[in-house]
Amino acid sequence: MITIRQPLYFTEIGKKDNQEDFLYPSDPTPENRVFIMCDGMGGHDNGEVASMTAATALGDSLSECGQIDADAFDVALSKAYDALDMIDTNSDRKPGTTMTCLCLNENFCLVAHIGDSRIYHIRPSLFNRETERGGILYQSADHSLVNDLLKAGEITEEEARDFSHKNVITRAMQPHLSKRYKADVFTFDDIREGDWFFLCSDGVLEQLSNEMLCEILADPDLDDGQKMEKIKAVCEGQTKDNFTAWLIPVDKVVIDQESGSTDIIQADAEGALTQPEKALPQAAIRKDRKTAVVKMIGWIIGLLAVLAIIYGGILIYKLLV
Repeated sequence: MITIRQPLYFTEIGKKDNQEDFLYPSDPTPENRVFIMCDGMGGHDNGEVASMTAATALGDSLSECGQIDADAFDVALSKAYDALDMIDTNSDRKPGTTMTCLCLNENFCLVAHIGDSRIYHIRPSLFNRETERGGILYQSADHSLVNDLLKAGEITEEEARDFSHKNVITRAMQPHLSKRYKADVFTFDDIREGDWFFLCSDGVLEQLSNEMLCEILADPDLDDGQKMEKIKAVCEGQTKDNFTAWLIPVDKVVIDQESGSTDIIQADAEGALTQPEKALPQAAIRKDRKTAVVKMIGWIIGLLAVLAIIYGGILIYKLLV
């Protein structure tokens, strides 16, 4: 069983005219098992409606599940897309939102995201204050233009920090998409007492670095509320965008190792993220299976073609003889 202390959050307007971020649930307690943060797309119609609609529909659906695995999440995500279809404005700039989600099960947790809002799983005991390294067990990969360019080697880390189109995202939840974007979904049970989950909008990341986040959470002189206040203080007065976050403290963990859940996120000695080959997003696993099936069908077709040529040759030979 994974138990948590009181979930902490903030949601601030920043220097924007309206608030387009949305948190689910609205009145959290340590008994909650589902936490969602959605960031409505600026410059599009009703971003605040899109984030509220997606988060509420997804959260309500997941909260009705006994155990939330990748299949259960996909069903709930489909219902959230259906809810977005109902608010379609039929304009060229359809409402849209990012999505981050944390689900705490009996013996494992599930994290999922679409867009550039981020999820962290942090173990402060692995943070090295001298090197300012370690502590992050999992960090979601942004679905953004700048991250795609960074991964492709087209820009450097330094160039990425000052990239002029950092707000361009490559996946989002929107109504009536010809092909709905899938979430990157991970499940893992390497969870310990003292760990933290942090979900945030990109507005938080304008000012908060990974090193600052880990250093704050590793500070033994700060209680839970003071840690969150310090994170919020980094953004206040500096962040242009809305800035919103969940901070979920893990209190106690008793996991049934016979449950069949598998560690897929591990940390090395420095606490740097290491992902074994089995730690693939569920969407990638489905894609790999589809590719394997296509290859097998191609091989079978090729084999049949060869057999047909051989059989045809035999017939021609018999006719000639």
